[in-house]
Amino acid sequence: MYVMTTANAPLPTAAPAPLWARRAAHAIALCAVPSGLWRIAMASGVHVGYSDQVLRDVFDIPGWGIAYVVGLSVLAELAALFPLLLVSDRWRPLRPGALAALAWTASGVLVLVALWQLVVAFTVESQTYMSSGTAQTVWGIAFAPLFAIPALMTAVTWSYAKRHRARG
Repeated sequence: MYVMTTANAPLPTAAPAPLWARRAAHAIALCAVPSGLWRIAMASGVHVGYSDQVLRDVFDIPGWGIAYVVGLSVLAELAALFPLLLVSDRWRPLRPGALAALAWTASGVLVLVALWQLVVAFTVESQTYMSSGTAQTVWGIAFAPLFAIPALMTAVTWSYAKRHRARG
């Protein structure tokens, strides 16, 4: 005889994610790609605006800096895939309440990181390593999409929380 308990009870289904939330979640994953490609190019030895001396002394490339820069790119892209969990109807690794709390935390952290990156981008320290204004422009274009992520993540999180709150 099969007895349904709380442990094996199926989760009630929520309304599917709206199309705009699905598109925003996919856009977050795409926003991380240009900066990741820029970092991988730097690790591969492509001239991205830093002199060879700066790459050696500051970034330790060639050396352990390659693993750091490539690892950072992979980690950033994996993190950018997280919002896809919030719009997925198939796979739920956590209960909706726990996933919503994690998503709100991630949104808050992303806002703080974006604000911090603005400070870093406009300090004299970060601009002294680039060899030219063109290199700074290319760097800015590669990293600019990252600033859309906090707003997109907050919107996707809000949609997820709203759908799952209405269900409960």
